[in-house]
Amino acid sequence: MPESSAAEPAPASASDAAAPAAPAGQVHVSSHPAVLHKLALLRQETTEPKKFRELVREISWLVGYEALADARLRPVDVTTPLEEIEGSQLADRIGLIPILRAGLGMVDAMLELMPTAQVWHLGLFRDERTLRPVEYYNRLPDSATVDLCLILDPMLATGGSATAAIEVLKRWGATRIKLINLIAAPEGVRAVSQAHPDVAIHCAALDRQLDERGYILPGLGDAGDRQFGTGRDTVS
Repeated sequence: MPESSAAEPAPASASDAAAPAAPAGQVHVSSHPAVLHKLALLRQETTEPKKFRELVREISWLVGYEALADARLRPVDVTTPLEEIEGSQLADRIGLIPILRAGLGMVDAMLELMPTAQVWHLGLFRDERTLRPVEYYNRLPDSATVDLCLILDPMLATGGSATAAIEVLKRWGATRIKLINLIAAPEGVRAVSQAHPDVAIHCAALDRQLDERGYILPGLGDAGDRQFGTGRDTVS
């Protein structure tokens, strides 16, 4: 069953022409040298699945670190070996929402940053007849149990799956949502920003455009297949 992080369908008008600029404001593209270095290795077609998974994890940690810069804090008393001081702890209850299956590779990195985060899985696949995302797995509890939801998905292509995931979380009762991607296309950023202007997008790279198949250019191919060594890799 195709996962959301594989190529999503491109709009009929997609071509080799440059895509319109993505909206600014809620879009945060990392410029950290370590991210750029690791991203170049991740894109390389000769990178084997084991190394690819390691790079996904490392880049996710760095992008996630930047995405949490505005997380809310609460004061806490701390006793050092020498004296007592006032420190800080995360006040937000944070939920990680990996989009199956490619988003799974981002979870461990985020749990290193936030060991107490809740993890809720959401499965979406593309209906080949309607070209719309279909929800096939959802184990969210009856009402929201977190203050901040971080949707984890390596690739933001057309934005269809991301938009659907955000809608699911808002119906659940989530009021603060961020999207964590490794690579995004302007078309996907535009779709998410227009549908949900309150949702911030954090990514390692904003690429040029989608091709006629819905793959991000220059991209890295199918993030799920490259992580898990399945299928015939298509390099974009």
